[in-house]
Amino acid sequence: MAQQPVNVTASTFTVTRNAHAGAVVTLNRAAGIAVTLPAASGYGDVYTFYCGTTVTSNSTTIKVASSSDVMKGLALVAADGGNSVNGWESAADTDTITWDGTTTGGVAGDLVELIDVASGVWLVRVTGSATGTEATPLSATV
Repeated sequence: MAQQPVNVTASTFTVTRNAHAGAVVTLNRAAGIAVTLPAASGYGDVYTFYCGTTVTSNSTTIKVASSSDVMKGLALVAADGGNSVNGWESAADTDTITWDGTTTGGVAGDLVELIDVASGVWLVRVTGSATGTEATPLSATV
């Protein structure tokens, strides 16, 4: 059975397997949220993050627990002003998703899905929209 949705409005948020696996986590802070994932262990748990409030200052980040973990997958972001989509693959060292509310996404309705597929590996799928000169939300910062 799926978990109840979790509403996050604090500036920091630490994800735990028992409380958040299978739940939709709604990120509702215009000033951004620093989200930290649990260590990837290969349990197959799914973590879903929904942007409920557009980021208007700072940024929202979703980061792995330590430099031992990486994210593998892609980001698909709709471009403003037309019917086009930008796509970015993760790099070998990707460990962070950043939404800035404009160029990298973080608009209300954007979505991140992370699946704990193996020890040290998260499968990542980002879908969203961006404005201006669109850029990848995927990076290595941990």
